[in-house]
Amino acid sequence: MKNYTKLGHAELKVLGKTVKLPLYGGTEDEKGIDISQLREQTACITLDPGYANTGSCTSGITFIDGEKGILRYRGYAIEDLAKNASFLEVAYLLIYGELPNPTQLSAFVNKITRRSMIPEGMKRFFHGYPESAHPMSILSAMICSLSAYYPDCIHNHPETMDLNICRIIAKIPSIAAFSYKQSIGQPIIEPMNKLNYTENFLRMMFAVPTEEYDVDPVAARALEMILILHADHEQNCSTSTVRIAGSSQANLYASISAGICALWGYLHGGANQAVIDMLRQIRNDGGDVKKFIRQVKDKKSGVRLMGFGHRVYKNYDPRASILKKACDDVLAKVGTDGRPLLDIAKKLENAALHDDYFVERKLYPNVDFYSGIILRGIGIPSDMFTVIFAIGRLPGWIAQWLEMRESPTFRIARPRQIYTGNNLRKYVPLKKRETLSKKVASILKIKGEPKAKEKVEWSRQ
Repeated sequence: MKNYTKLGHAELKVLGKTVKLPLYGGTEDEKGIDISQLREQTACITLDPGYANTGSCTSGITFIDGEKGILRYRGYAIEDLAKNASFLEVAYLLIYGELPNPTQLSAFVNKITRRSMIPEGMKRFFHGYPESAHPMSILSAMICSLSAYYPDCIHNHPETMDLNICRIIAKIPSIAAFSYKQSIGQPIIEPMNKLNYTENFLRMMFAVPTEEYDVDPVAARALEMILILHADHEQNCSTSTVRIAGSSQANLYASISAGICALWGYLHGGANQAVIDMLRQIRNDGGDVKKFIRQVKDKKSGVRLMGFGHRVYKNYDPRASILKKACDDVLAKVGTDGRPLLDIAKKLENAALHDDYFVERKLYPNVDFYSGIILRGIGIPSDMFTVIFAIGRLPGWIAQWLEMRESPTFRIARPRQIYTGNNLRKYVPLKKRETLSKKVASILKIKGEPKAKEKVEWSRQ
């Protein structure tokens, strides 16, 4: 892996002192100022809410150019990988750094295929959850529980690392499908080794013991493409969570479980479900896209445009371009359930891309805008959308976790803060606090304060 190069230094003047901070560049001409010695030299830290301008690491896994709409895994364009590669081929690329040759891929696939069953004792856990349990809550708990069944993971020994990597990739579809079966009150369907990764998942999701089930190849390939497009995306919220958890020497399963929890939120992995909800709302309101656009632009309406805009991309999300082209083919061959929503989505996209309000703000469709429509078209229920995202993102999380551990600058993550609380206060004994509260109430009563009671209650808290 290529390393970053030193380009010189930047000068910072702070509190009458000038310090020189190293300036580094990456292989795609990205530049960063190294502030690791800033506090030591100046007694100051940087303040960057949301870490929008902070580089937490160097990485050779994923490259994004948000202005040009570029996404590459290990140097390979996402367009090439989505068109030509299998998901496990991409997983191997992300984790081990190179595309596998036929022998390497065959061995990798075989290791995963033969470990897709979950431990027998773990199956009892599923029956303990209510049918109303969200699949993401089950997924995060079950992934973390794997560390109890495979204690060789706890000390992160290099000799068992590949085995645990294969275990978690193999078992996450089984756990996800089992969680869905639990939510609809159907019996668990065991994996079948003759099927490939996505075929197996679809069978475990939709087959029933009383009938034969043939996996639709169009649905399987569509799902595989979605998994590939979600496989990694640089230092996003869930990936950063995996790295931070792993920085404490937490084992792989625990770190991935933390990432799943971070992914669950509507602002991250749950966004494609929010898009479907939005499109249904427009459909139920008569399908008037122009009316919806007016509501979005009215700040008082509280209506939000979901699936547009991105923290990194200031251009069209390349993943959205790929999925937009795939939508028509998938819905034409698999079913028409998502056709009305796709038609509304296209009208909405066209209206937004020709409206100055959205153009000026660089709000283009992101991957969530079309992925939900495809998932809905192949029969995936909306509360499983984020679970699919987690399955796809797993190889990236693993790759990032490994890269962090192997970094020469590896250390536990420990962000700083700017404290804005009280200055030093003297402890007041409990009895004196009661007396003080009465005095405050008396003073407020004399002044005619209408909310004296509330203020006293607050002071007691």
